[in-house]
Amino acid sequence: MIILFLNCGSSSVKYSVYDWDQKKSLCAGGVERIGIDGTRLTQNRPGFPEYEINQNCKDHKEAINLVIKTLTDKQHGVIEDVNVISAVGHRIVHGGKFAKSVVVDQSVIDELRNISDLAPLHNPAHIMGIEAARALLPNVTHVCVMDTAFHQTMEPEAYMYALPRKWYTDYAVRKYGFHGSSVLYTSRRAAVLMDRPVEELNTIVCHLGAGASLTAVKKGRCIDTSMGLTPLEGLVMGSRSGDIDPSACFYMMKKLNMSPEEMYPILNKKSGMYALTGDRFSDQRDVRKGIDEGDELCEMAAQVQAHRIKKYLGAYMAELGSLDCIVFTAGIGERDPDVRARSLAGLENFGIILDKERNEVANTNKVECLLSAPESKVKIFLIPTDEEIVGVQDIVAILEGKYDVYTKFRYIFQEKDYRNKLRDAAFVEQAKQKPELLKAAINVPEQLLKAIKQ
Repeated sequence: MIILFLNCGSSSVKYSVYDWDQKKSLCAGGVERIGIDGTRLTQNRPGFPEYEINQNCKDHKEAINLVIKTLTDKQHGVIEDVNVISAVGHRIVHGGKFAKSVVVDQSVIDELRNISDLAPLHNPAHIMGIEAARALLPNVTHVCVMDTAFHQTMEPEAYMYALPRKWYTDYAVRKYGFHGSSVLYTSRRAAVLMDRPVEELNTIVCHLGAGASLTAVKKGRCIDTSMGLTPLEGLVMGSRSGDIDPSACFYMMKKLNMSPEEMYPILNKKSGMYALTGDRFSDQRDVRKGIDEGDELCEMAAQVQAHRIKKYLGAYMAELGSLDCIVFTAGIGERDPDVRARSLAGLENFGIILDKERNEVANTNKVECLLSAPESKVKIFLIPTDEEIVGVQDIVAILEGKYDVYTKFRYIFQEKDYRNKLRDAAFVEQAKQKPELLKAAINVPEQLLKAIKQ
Protein backbone atom coordinates (compact mmCIF):
# COMPACT_ATOMS: atom_id res chain seq x y z
CA MET A 1 0.00 0.00 0.00
CA ILE A 2 1.57 3.27 -1.19
CA ILE A 3 0.61 6.54 0.50
CA LEU A 4 1.43 9.98 -0.94
CA PHE A 5 1.45 12.61 1.80
CA LEU A 6 1.19 16.33 0.96
CA ASN A 7 1.71 19.47 3.02
CA CYS A 8 0.74 22.49 0.93
CA GLY A 9 1.77 26.02 1.83
CA SER A 10 0.91 29.27 0.09
CA SER A 11 3.84 28.94 -2.34
CA SER A 12 5.12 25.44 -1.63
CA VAL A 13 4.25 21.74 -1.64
CA LYS A 14 6.13 19.33 0.62
CA TYR A 15 5.63 15.65 -0.10
CA SER A 16 6.65 12.16 0.94
CA VAL A 17 5.85 8.65 -0.26
CA TYR A 18 5.45 5.82 2.23
CA ASP A 19 5.31 2.08 1.52
CA TRP A 20 3.08 0.72 4.28
CA ASP A 21 3.72 -2.94 3.45
CA GLN A 22 7.47 -2.49 3.84
CA LYS A 23 7.03 0.12 6.63
CA LYS A 24 9.46 2.56 5.07
CA SER A 25 9.61 5.97 3.45
CA LEU A 26 10.52 5.81 -0.23
CA CYS A 27 11.32 9.49 -0.71
CA ALA A 28 10.63 13.02 0.48
CA GLY A 29 10.81 16.31 -1.32
CA GLY A 30 9.28 19.68 -1.98
CA VAL A 31 8.39 22.30 -4.54
CA GLU A 32 9.22 25.91 -3.65
CA ARG A 33 8.34 29.30 -5.16
CA ILE A 34 5.03 28.25 -6.71
CA GLY A 35 3.48 31.10 -8.68
CA ILE A 36 6.72 33.06 -8.95
CA ASP A 37 9.84 32.74 -11.07
CA GLY A 38 12.41 30.22 -9.94
CA THR A 39 10.16 27.29 -8.99
CA ARG A 40 12.34 24.40 -7.86
CA LEU A 41 11.66 20.78 -6.92
CA THR A 42 14.11 18.86 -4.75
CA GLN A 43 13.78 15.19 -3.82
CA ASN A 44 15.70 12.88 -1.52
CA ARG A 45 15.58 9.10 -1.45
CA PRO A 46 17.75 6.54 0.34
CA GLY A 47 20.99 5.67 -1.40
CA PHE A 48 20.74 8.36 -4.08
CA PRO A 49 22.05 11.90 -4.38
CA GLU A 50 19.54 14.72 -4.07
CA TYR A 51 17.58 15.29 -7.27
CA GLU A 52 16.69 18.83 -8.32
CA ILE A 53 14.67 20.25 -11.19
CA ASN A 54 13.91 23.88 -12.02
CA GLN A 55 10.56 24.35 -13.74
CA ASN A 56 8.18 27.24 -13.14
CA CYS A 57 4.74 26.26 -11.81
CA LYS A 58 2.01 28.87 -11.93
CA ASP A 59 -0.21 27.15 -9.32
CA HIS A 60 -0.51 24.16 -6.98
CA LYS A 61 -2.00 21.95 -9.69
CA GLU A 62 1.10 22.37 -11.85
CA ALA A 63 3.34 21.83 -8.82
CA ILE A 64 1.60 18.60 -7.77
CA ASN A 65 1.67 17.43 -11.38
CA LEU A 66 5.44 18.01 -11.36
CA VAL A 67 5.65 15.94 -8.18
CA ILE A 68 3.73 13.09 -9.82
CA LYS A 69 5.96 13.20 -12.90
CA THR A 70 9.04 13.05 -10.68
CA LEU A 71 7.70 10.16 -8.61
CA THR A 72 7.03 8.15 -11.78
CA ASP A 73 10.19 9.15 -13.64
CA LYS A 74 12.13 6.08 -14.82
CA GLN A 75 15.43 7.39 -13.48
CA HIS A 76 14.50 9.42 -10.43
CA GLY A 77 11.09 8.05 -9.48
CA VAL A 78 10.07 5.57 -6.78
CA ILE A 79 6.81 4.19 -8.23
CA GLU A 80 5.92 2.75 -11.65
CA ASP A 81 2.79 4.84 -12.18
CA VAL A 82 0.11 6.70 -10.23
CA ASN A 83 -2.14 3.64 -10.17
CA VAL A 84 -0.09 2.15 -7.31
CA ILE A 85 -1.00 5.08 -5.03
CA SER A 86 -3.65 3.87 -2.60
CA ALA A 87 -4.42 7.21 -0.97
CA VAL A 88 -3.28 10.80 -0.68
CA GLY A 89 -2.96 12.43 2.73
CA HIS A 90 -3.18 16.16 3.32
CA ARG A 91 -1.79 17.80 6.44
CA ILE A 92 -4.23 20.43 7.72
CA VAL A 93 -2.97 22.98 10.26
CA HIS A 94 -6.41 24.06 11.49
CA GLY A 95 -9.04 21.31 11.54
CA GLY A 96 -11.55 23.20 13.67
CA LYS A 97 -14.17 20.85 15.09
CA PHE A 98 -12.72 17.67 13.55
CA ALA A 99 -11.50 15.29 16.27
CA LYS A 100 -9.77 12.85 13.91
CA SER A 101 -8.57 12.40 10.35
CA VAL A 102 -11.37 12.32 7.77
CA VAL A 103 -11.93 11.28 4.16
CA VAL A 104 -12.18 14.33 1.94
CA ASP A 105 -15.53 15.20 0.42
CA GLN A 106 -17.11 18.52 -0.47
CA SER A 107 -18.52 19.00 3.03
CA VAL A 108 -15.01 18.70 4.52
CA ILE A 109 -13.63 21.22 2.06
CA ASP A 110 -16.53 23.58 2.82
CA GLU A 111 -15.86 23.33 6.57
CA LEU A 112 -12.15 24.02 6.08
CA ARG A 113 -13.06 27.00 3.94
CA ASN A 114 -15.47 28.24 6.64
CA ILE A 115 -12.68 28.33 9.23
CA SER A 116 -10.02 29.75 6.91
CA ASP A 117 -10.16 33.03 8.82
CA LEU A 118 -8.75 31.15 11.83
CA ALA A 119 -5.68 30.08 9.85
CA PRO A 120 -5.37 32.51 6.94
CA LEU A 121 -1.71 31.66 6.40
CA HIS A 122 -2.38 27.93 6.13
CA ASN A 123 -5.90 26.68 5.36
CA PRO A 124 -6.43 28.47 2.01
CA ALA A 125 -3.21 26.87 0.74
CA HIS A 126 -4.31 23.47 2.07
CA ILE A 127 -7.60 23.79 0.19
CA MET A 128 -5.80 24.71 -3.03
CA GLY A 129 -3.63 21.63 -2.60
CA ILE A 130 -6.58 19.33 -1.93
CA GLU A 131 -8.50 20.54 -4.96
CA ALA A 132 -5.45 20.30 -7.20
CA ALA A 133 -4.58 16.79 -6.01
CA ARG A 134 -8.17 15.57 -6.37
CA ALA A 135 -8.25 16.87 -9.94
CA LEU A 136 -5.00 15.09 -10.80
CA LEU A 137 -5.72 11.90 -8.82
CA PRO A 138 -9.52 11.57 -8.88
CA ASN A 139 -9.67 7.80 -8.44
CA VAL A 140 -7.89 7.51 -5.07
CA THR A 141 -9.06 8.28 -1.56
CA HIS A 142 -7.96 11.64 -0.17
CA VAL A 143 -7.68 12.08 3.60
CA CYS A 144 -7.24 15.20 5.74
CA VAL A 145 -4.99 14.74 8.77
CA MET A 146 -5.85 17.47 11.28
CA ASP A 147 -3.08 19.07 13.31
CA THR A 148 -5.67 20.20 15.87
CA ALA A 149 -7.39 16.83 16.40
CA PHE A 150 -5.23 15.61 19.30
CA HIS A 151 -6.30 18.55 21.43
CA GLN A 152 -10.04 17.89 21.15
CA THR A 153 -9.92 16.04 24.49
CA MET A 154 -9.43 19.32 26.39
CA GLU A 155 -12.19 20.21 28.83
CA PRO A 156 -14.03 23.57 28.64
CA GLU A 157 -11.99 25.02 31.51
CA ALA A 158 -8.91 24.65 29.29
CA TYR A 159 -10.29 25.66 25.89
CA MET A 160 -12.83 28.39 26.70
CA TYR A 161 -11.88 32.07 26.60
CA ALA A 162 -13.44 34.58 28.98
CA LEU A 163 -15.06 36.42 26.08
CA PRO A 164 -18.70 37.06 25.06
CA ARG A 165 -20.59 33.77 24.85
CA LYS A 166 -21.85 34.53 21.34
CA TRP A 167 -18.27 34.66 20.10
CA TYR A 168 -18.06 30.96 20.95
CA THR A 169 -21.55 29.85 19.89
CA ASP A 170 -21.68 31.88 16.68
CA TYR A 171 -18.03 32.09 15.62
CA ALA A 172 -16.33 29.11 17.35
CA VAL A 173 -13.83 31.33 19.19
CA ARG A 174 -11.97 28.98 21.57
CA LYS A 175 -8.59 27.36 22.06
CA TYR A 176 -7.83 24.65 19.48
CA GLY A 177 -4.10 23.95 19.81
CA PHE A 178 -1.66 22.79 17.15
CA HIS A 179 1.27 20.38 16.59
CA GLY A 180 -1.15 17.58 17.51
CA SER A 181 0.41 14.82 15.41
CA SER A 182 3.84 15.62 16.83
CA VAL A 183 2.56 15.51 20.40
CA LEU A 184 0.71 12.27 19.77
CA TYR A 185 3.83 10.60 18.36
CA THR A 186 6.31 11.81 20.98
CA SER A 187 4.07 11.21 23.99
CA ARG A 188 3.55 7.61 22.85
CA ARG A 189 7.25 7.12 22.21
CA ALA A 190 8.02 8.44 25.71
CA ALA A 191 5.79 5.72 27.13
CA VAL A 192 7.73 3.11 25.15
CA LEU A 193 11.05 4.47 26.44
CA MET A 194 9.76 4.34 30.02
CA ASP A 195 8.30 0.86 29.47
CA ARG A 196 4.94 1.95 30.81
CA PRO A 197 1.45 2.23 29.29
CA VAL A 198 0.77 5.74 28.03
CA GLU A 199 -2.46 5.62 30.04
CA GLU A 200 -0.37 5.73 33.23
CA LEU A 201 1.93 8.61 32.30
CA ASN A 202 1.83 12.37 32.73
CA THR A 203 3.97 14.08 30.11
CA ILE A 204 4.78 17.60 28.96
CA VAL A 205 5.79 17.79 25.31
CA CYS A 206 7.89 20.79 24.27
CA HIS A 207 7.54 21.13 20.51
CA LEU A 208 10.07 23.86 19.83
CA GLY A 209 10.56 25.02 16.27
CA ALA A 210 9.93 28.23 14.35
CA GLY A 211 6.42 27.64 15.65
CA ALA A 212 6.50 26.39 19.24
CA SER A 213 4.09 24.99 21.79
CA LEU A 214 3.91 23.08 25.06
CA THR A 215 1.25 20.45 25.68
CA ALA A 216 0.19 18.75 28.90
CA VAL A 217 -0.67 15.08 28.30
CA LYS A 218 -2.41 13.36 31.22
CA LYS A 219 -2.72 9.59 30.93
CA GLY A 220 -2.40 9.81 27.16
CA ARG A 221 -4.89 12.63 26.61
CA CYS A 222 -4.30 16.31 25.96
CA ILE A 223 -5.60 18.42 28.84
CA ASP A 224 -4.04 21.76 27.86
CA THR A 225 -1.78 23.30 25.24
CA SER A 226 -0.16 26.70 24.80
CA MET A 227 -1.35 27.61 21.27
CA GLY A 228 -4.91 28.84 21.02
CA LEU A 229 -7.51 29.92 18.48
CA THR A 230 -4.56 30.31 16.11
CA PRO A 231 -0.87 29.37 16.33
CA LEU A 232 -0.12 32.88 17.64
CA GLU A 233 -0.84 32.27 21.34
CA GLY A 234 1.63 30.93 23.88
CA LEU A 235 5.42 30.76 23.66
CA VAL A 236 7.80 33.31 22.15
CA MET A 237 8.43 31.97 18.63
CA GLY A 238 10.67 32.80 15.72
CA SER A 239 8.50 35.60 14.36
CA ARG A 240 5.29 35.24 16.42
CA SER A 241 4.72 37.21 19.61
CA GLY A 242 3.09 34.53 21.73
CA ASP A 243 1.21 35.76 24.80
CA ILE A 244 0.83 39.53 25.10
CA ASP A 245 -1.63 42.00 26.61
CA PRO A 246 -4.12 42.59 23.73
CA SER A 247 -4.26 46.24 24.77
CA ALA A 248 -0.73 46.65 23.43
CA CYS A 249 -2.16 46.10 19.93
CA PHE A 250 -5.00 48.58 20.39
CA TYR A 251 -2.59 51.12 21.85
CA MET A 252 -0.20 50.91 18.89
CA MET A 253 -3.00 50.79 16.32
CA LYS A 254 -4.23 54.10 17.69
CA LYS A 255 -0.75 55.61 17.91
CA LEU A 256 0.27 54.58 14.38
CA ASN A 257 -3.19 54.72 12.79
CA MET A 258 -2.99 51.03 11.86
CA SER A 259 -5.73 48.70 10.66
CA PRO A 260 -6.25 45.10 11.83
CA GLU A 261 -4.94 43.98 8.43
CA GLU A 262 -1.69 45.81 9.20
CA MET A 263 -1.41 44.53 12.77
CA TYR A 264 -1.90 40.85 11.97
CA PRO A 265 1.34 40.35 9.98
CA ILE A 266 3.29 42.27 12.63
CA LEU A 267 2.18 39.83 15.33
CA ASN A 268 2.84 36.80 13.11
CA LYS A 269 5.87 37.77 11.04
CA LYS A 270 7.61 40.71 12.74
CA SER A 271 7.46 39.77 16.42
CA GLY A 272 8.91 37.00 18.60
CA MET A 273 12.66 36.44 18.50
CA TYR A 274 12.85 38.61 15.39
CA ALA A 275 11.55 41.62 17.30
CA LEU A 276 13.47 40.90 20.51
CA THR A 277 16.77 40.79 18.60
CA GLY A 278 16.11 44.23 17.12
CA ASP A 279 14.25 43.14 13.98
CA ARG A 280 17.09 40.85 12.90
CA PHE A 281 16.89 37.15 13.74
CA SER A 282 13.93 34.78 13.61
CA ASP A 283 16.19 31.75 13.10
CA GLN A 284 17.45 30.27 16.37
CA ARG A 285 20.84 29.52 14.82
CA ASP A 286 21.39 33.20 14.14
CA VAL A 287 20.35 34.02 17.71
CA ARG A 288 22.83 31.43 19.01
CA LYS A 289 25.59 32.92 16.90
CA GLY A 290 24.77 36.37 18.28
CA ILE A 291 24.93 35.09 21.86
CA ASP A 292 28.32 33.53 21.22
CA GLU A 293 29.53 36.89 19.86
CA GLY A 294 28.33 38.76 22.93
CA ASP A 295 25.21 40.34 21.39
CA GLU A 296 23.14 41.68 24.31
CA LEU A 297 19.82 41.66 22.46
CA CYS A 298 20.29 38.04 21.43
CA GLU A 299 21.06 37.13 25.04
CA MET A 300 17.95 38.95 26.26
CA ALA A 301 15.81 37.26 23.60
CA ALA A 302 17.03 33.84 24.74
CA GLN A 303 16.21 34.70 28.33
CA VAL A 304 12.69 35.85 27.45
CA GLN A 305 12.16 32.71 25.37
CA ALA A 306 13.29 30.39 28.18
CA HIS A 307 11.30 32.33 30.81
CA ARG A 308 8.09 31.74 28.84
CA ILE A 309 8.81 28.03 28.39
CA LYS A 310 9.53 27.67 32.10
CA LYS A 311 6.34 29.53 32.96
CA TYR A 312 4.25 27.07 30.95
CA LEU A 313 6.15 24.10 32.38
CA GLY A 314 5.22 25.22 35.88
CA ALA A 315 1.59 25.80 34.96
CA TYR A 316 1.27 22.38 33.35
CA MET A 317 2.96 20.63 36.26
CA ALA A 318 0.25 22.14 38.45
CA GLU A 319 -2.51 21.02 36.06
CA LEU A 320 -1.14 17.49 35.79
CA GLY A 321 -0.67 17.09 39.54
CA SER A 322 2.40 14.93 39.00
CA LEU A 323 4.93 14.68 36.19
CA ASP A 324 6.70 11.61 34.84
CA CYS A 325 8.61 13.00 31.87
CA ILE A 326 9.40 16.01 29.72
CA VAL A 327 9.93 15.60 25.97
CA PHE A 328 11.82 18.00 23.70
CA THR A 329 11.11 17.73 19.98
CA ALA A 330 11.09 19.63 16.64
CA GLY A 331 13.96 21.66 15.18
CA ILE A 332 14.98 23.69 18.24
CA GLY A 333 13.96 21.08 20.79
CA GLU A 334 16.06 18.46 19.02
CA ARG A 335 19.02 20.63 18.04
CA ASP A 336 19.59 23.35 20.64
CA PRO A 337 21.09 22.23 23.97
CA ASP A 338 21.25 25.84 25.19
CA VAL A 339 17.47 26.40 24.88
CA ARG A 340 16.83 23.13 26.74
CA ALA A 341 19.28 24.02 29.50
CA ARG A 342 17.90 27.54 29.97
CA SER A 343 14.33 26.27 30.04
CA LEU A 344 15.00 23.72 32.78
CA ALA A 345 17.46 25.72 34.90
CA GLY A 346 16.30 26.16 38.48
CA LEU A 347 13.75 23.33 38.41
CA GLU A 348 15.91 20.90 40.39
CA ASN A 349 13.70 21.19 43.48
CA PHE A 350 10.84 19.84 41.38
CA GLY A 351 12.84 16.71 40.56
CA ILE A 352 13.83 17.96 37.09
CA ILE A 353 17.60 17.59 36.75
CA LEU A 354 19.33 17.84 33.39
CA ASP A 355 22.51 15.86 32.76
CA LYS A 356 24.85 18.53 31.39
CA GLU A 357 27.04 16.21 29.32
CA ARG A 358 24.15 14.27 27.79
CA ASN A 359 22.37 17.51 26.93
CA GLU A 360 25.44 19.03 25.30
CA VAL A 361 26.08 16.11 22.95
CA ALA A 362 22.41 15.57 22.04
CA ASN A 363 22.06 17.57 18.84
CA THR A 364 20.17 15.21 16.55
CA ASN A 365 16.92 14.39 14.80
CA LYS A 366 18.00 10.80 14.11
CA VAL A 367 17.85 9.05 17.49
CA GLU A 368 16.01 9.20 20.80
CA CYS A 369 18.10 10.50 23.70
CA LEU A 370 17.93 10.54 27.49
CA LEU A 371 18.86 13.98 28.83
CA SER A 372 18.06 13.65 32.53
CA ALA A 373 20.58 12.94 35.26
CA PRO A 374 20.38 9.60 37.11
CA GLU A 375 19.02 11.33 40.22
CA SER A 376 16.28 13.18 38.33
CA LYS A 377 12.80 12.04 39.39
CA VAL A 378 11.38 13.33 36.11
CA LYS A 379 12.78 11.76 32.95
CA ILE A 380 13.85 14.21 30.24
CA PHE A 381 13.90 12.95 26.65
CA LEU A 382 14.84 14.20 23.22
CA ILE A 383 12.47 12.43 20.82
CA PRO A 384 12.70 13.32 17.11
CA THR A 385 9.18 13.88 15.91
CA ASP A 386 7.58 11.95 13.06
CA GLU A 387 4.25 13.49 12.09
CA GLU A 388 4.25 11.59 8.79
CA ILE A 389 3.85 8.15 10.34
CA VAL A 390 0.85 9.37 12.37
CA GLY A 391 -0.87 10.57 9.21
CA VAL A 392 0.09 7.50 7.20
CA GLN A 393 -1.30 5.07 9.76
CA ASP A 394 -4.50 7.12 10.09
CA ILE A 395 -4.94 6.84 6.33
CA VAL A 396 -4.23 3.10 6.22
CA ALA A 397 -6.65 2.46 9.09
CA ILE A 398 -9.35 4.48 7.32
CA LEU A 399 -8.86 2.45 4.14
CA GLU A 400 -9.06 -0.78 6.15
CA GLY A 401 -12.08 0.35 8.18
CA LYS A 402 -10.19 0.15 11.49
CA TYR A 403 -9.77 3.82 12.36
CA ASP A 404 -11.04 5.65 15.46
CA VAL A 405 -10.17 8.65 17.62
CA TYR A 406 -6.67 8.45 19.08
CA THR A 407 -7.89 7.54 22.56
CA LYS A 408 -9.28 4.29 21.10
CA PHE A 409 -6.56 3.61 18.55
CA ARG A 410 -3.10 2.06 18.88
CA TYR A 411 -0.25 3.08 16.58
CA ILE A 412 2.61 0.88 15.38
CA PHE A 413 5.15 3.21 17.00
CA GLN A 414 3.73 2.28 20.40
CA GLU A 415 5.29 -1.16 20.05
CA LYS A 416 8.67 -1.86 21.68
CA ASP A 417 10.20 -3.23 18.50
CA TYR A 418 9.16 -0.32 16.26
CA ARG A 419 12.03 1.13 14.21
CA ASN A 420 12.27 3.91 11.64
CA LYS A 421 14.64 2.29 9.16
CA LEU A 422 15.57 5.48 7.33
CA ARG A 423 16.28 7.25 10.61
CA ASP A 424 18.35 4.31 11.87
CA ALA A 425 20.53 4.38 8.75
CA ALA A 426 21.05 8.12 9.09
CA PHE A 427 21.90 7.74 12.78
CA VAL A 428 24.63 5.20 12.01
CA GLU A 429 26.33 7.68 9.70
CA GLN A 430 25.85 10.55 12.15
CA ALA A 431 27.28 8.55 15.05
CA LYS A 432 30.35 7.63 12.99
CA GLN A 433 31.02 11.35 12.57
CA LYS A 434 30.03 12.26 16.15
CA PRO A 435 30.64 9.23 18.40
CA GLU A 436 29.98 11.38 21.49
CA LEU A 437 26.29 11.20 20.57
CA LEU A 438 26.28 7.66 21.96
CA LYS A 439 26.58 9.15 25.46
CA ALA A 440 22.98 10.35 25.18
CA ALA A 441 21.42 7.98 22.64
CA ILE A 442 19.05 5.33 23.98
CA ASN A 443 17.01 2.48 22.54
CA VAL A 444 19.79 1.66 20.07
CA PRO A 445 19.76 -1.99 18.87
CA GLU A 446 22.98 -4.00 19.02
CA GLN A 447 23.17 -4.28 15.23
CA LEU A 448 23.27 -0.49 14.91
CA LEU A 449 26.05 -0.27 17.48
CA LYS A 450 28.03 -2.82 15.49
CA ALA A 451 27.43 -0.90 12.28
CA ILE A 452 28.72 2.29 13.88
CA LYS A 453 31.97 0.55 14.86
CA GLN A 454 32.61 -0.77 11.36
